[in-house]
Amino acid sequence: MLRSTRHQQLQAQARGRGVPTGAALRRPGARGPLQQATAGLAGDENGRLYAYEQQVKGAFDNLVPVLKQVSALQHEADFELRAQRLARERLGFELPEQILADAWVDQLDMRRLFAWCVFSSYRRFCDDYYGNGPLASQQAAGFDEFLQGCGFHTLDISPCADGRLAHLVRYVLRLPQQAVRRKSYAGALFDIEDSIQKWTEVELRRFREGQPNSADAPTRYLKLLSYHFSSVDPQHQGCAAHGSDTQKAAQAGLDRLLAFREAIENSFCCGASIDLLLIGLDTDTDAIRVHLPDGQGELDLQRWLDVAELEQRGGSSAEAIRAIAPDLAEGMARLIERLIDNNRQQIAYVRQYHGGRYADIGHAERFIGAGVGFEEIQLRNLMYFAYMNTVEEAAPDLDVGIRIFTGLNVAHGLPVPVVLRFDHHSRVPGSRQRAAEHAARVAQALQARYAELHQRGLLHLLQVTRDCDSPGSIEVLDCSVQAQPQAGGH
Repeated sequence: MLRSTRHQQLQAQARGRGVPTGAALRRPGARGPLQQATAGLAGDENGRLYAYEQQVKGAFDNLVPVLKQVSALQHEADFELRAQRLARERLGFELPEQILADAWVDQLDMRRLFAWCVFSSYRRFCDDYYGNGPLASQQAAGFDEFLQGCGFHTLDISPCADGRLAHLVRYVLRLPQQAVRRKSYAGALFDIEDSIQKWTEVELRRFREGQPNSADAPTRYLKLLSYHFSSVDPQHQGCAAHGSDTQKAAQAGLDRLLAFREAIENSFCCGASIDLLLIGLDTDTDAIRVHLPDGQGELDLQRWLDVAELEQRGGSSAEAIRAIAPDLAEGMARLIERLIDNNRQQIAYVRQYHGGRYADIGHAERFIGAGVGFEEIQLRNLMYFAYMNTVEEAAPDLDVGIRIFTGLNVAHGLPVPVVLRFDHHSRVPGSRQRAAEHAARVAQALQARYAELHQRGLLHLLQVTRDCDSPGSIEVLDCSVQAQPQAGGH
């Protein structure tokens, strides 16, 4: 999975600034490369976020060059020792002994080796995220109070599953990831029943526990949906689920939001309602367009504020909002102003570190994540999301992901790496066992749905879970790399 020349140039620039681009991720609790690289940034959040982006992506992008070196060694007498030494020094982990030991029989199974390295890199990345909190936000402490001051007790975000939106929360909108709910779907077409269930859980907790505030507080549930488009190549690099048609993507998003609100009102009545917010994201520049509601909370696809244009002409975000939507509710206006000001920081980030627009305007994800969880994924083009309970339910999302990786990996002889994850709550008896059984069933269903890829050794699965009631990292349940390779697996 080779990256563009522009990406290599950016990595060279990062090395010139002392930013780690491929070093092994640190152990939980240790002072690792990221802290060392960012210690002198003096609170520069853009520099800190860029260092993290380069560190993590660099670790994944380092796999192919290192594996090419390993492949070149396979006929040397001391191959296994040299390969392991190279892996430890350049990747930070060892390679499977059995795969190396079998290389003399035919040739090195590079497909299994590549999948192993992707999965090992993901596991180290998770250990770093949960152990060290590298994306901790200075805004986290006061965000709940700010949100409630704007009239909302929950911010529920549904972006598209496209990996180019994976950084929407922590980078594009600069929000503390623990303070909002994020769940991604192909085309941003979130599951209405799932959202109703989440709304019910939130409201029940307000009644029973007074969290995040009491049920009599005059706040509402806010549902935000983000579609996306491309300013560089709008006909081909927009949302695949909507045929790269920006208008279609925006309309489908608005329709889904309205259907969710109607479902809540019809199901619970008695004043139960939600507020809605629709934004579009230019995945080439990270600039957003915010569709501003009117005084009654209604959205209009033709009424938006383009933050890229605001940046060009300058001026206050608050004044720009009022010029377009003078009757917008004060609390909603304050929240949108904050989102816009945060996004202006991200536009500056892209301008400073990526020359104003990303080199990889298309898909460049490193693996597919399927199941439930993945709150640690806050980086652009790192993972394609496919939230799911069963393969049948998530078939459209999965098919889009497989189609993307057919071009990214399969076309070059590399397998599709899929991390299959179902988290559990240890406070619930038997929860872990059920999660493990669920993962095993879905793994079998995935292998059956994409049988040709599986039989050719072009589909590999890592099954993991995580205890949501503890601060620890993920737990590996099973991995297809450790199974016997299929025919044609070389």
